[in-house]
Amino acid sequence: MERLAAPASGLVSGRQHALDGLRTVAGAGVFLFHTVTGFAPGGSIGVDVFFTLSGFVITLLIMKEYRATGRLRLRVFYAKRLARLWPALLALCAVVVTGGLIFPSSGWGGQAADAIPAAGYVMNLSNFGAFGSSTGGGALSPTWTLAVEEQFYLIWPVLLLLMLRFWRVRTVAWVTAVLAAGFLVSRFFLVSGGASLARLYNGPDTRADELLLGCAVALVLSSIRPGSRFHGSLQAGVRRGGPFAGLALLAAVFTLKEPTTPGAWFDVFWTVGPTTLALLAGLAIGWLVLQPDGLISKVLSHRWLSRPDGTCPMACTSGTCRSSSC
Repeated sequence: MERLAAPASGLVSGRQHALDGLRTVAGAGVFLFHTVTGFAPGGSIGVDVFFTLSGFVITLLIMKEYRATGRLRLRVFYAKRLARLWPALLALCAVVVTGGLIFPSSGWGGQAADAIPAAGYVMNLSNFGAFGSSTGGGALSPTWTLAVEEQFYLIWPVLLLLMLRFWRVRTVAWVTAVLAAGFLVSRFFLVSGGASLARLYNGPDTRADELLLGCAVALVLSSIRPGSRFHGSLQAGVRRGGPFAGLALLAAVFTLKEPTTPGAWFDVFWTVGPTTLALLAGLAIGWLVLQPDGLISKVLSHRWLSRPDGTCPMACTSGTCRSSSC
């Protein structure tokens, strides 16, 4: 069992304020997508960034405890994940149900049944009809993102600990990347088989590669020995590729419209699009972490974007907003 000392760069322990800022910018994109869609037709890619960030952050949390103790207290881990958001989620469900009962003609009317899959972290499955008729578009529908993450969190810690028993951290990072590629192939077969947009958009498997690529980035950075040749090579790589990834994601917010109707572009995008966006997000994350003194890292670490008191810097527009120190 490998137990390396935590990197001096603070990747395993310590707050990454620039990542909080990146999350805020991604959340702003989602907000713009829902409010001024014509201005930011690709703002929904903030969700892809959220998933990649979530995989990154949760893996760092696991690695922090694993390096310190050689194990992970799974019961404590799951209890913390549940306590982190579930009370607020239940309160949201209660507000929507109550509002719908009091004002049945409002946008919340007739949505009481949606509270069950939302509170049970299975709204993503409900959205594509896993329990019968498909849902979607309601006030609680955005909780599908939380469902995807919580379903991933059930499996990933156990799988990661199992891999760490047999392989070095850097090897586990490569295996994780291969797993992500496997889900890309799986999505290819779903698209080729005519899967619906709801299935492709909400599936825990169709989003797994985004989360796993974030996990892989976290594992790579966790394996770095500061000052090593590998460290220097990664820093040189992100100096070149990081700005490109950031600009590409920003440009996509204002130019990329996710296809919704069947056709060649639909097939191409929903096969490789999520993976491509996750790779760009992963590269941007690596850039911010490995270049903490860079201008963009400092801008994103500003208190207006990254609250130093640990509170969320903005309202959760997609159901996934959380501090990177959670």
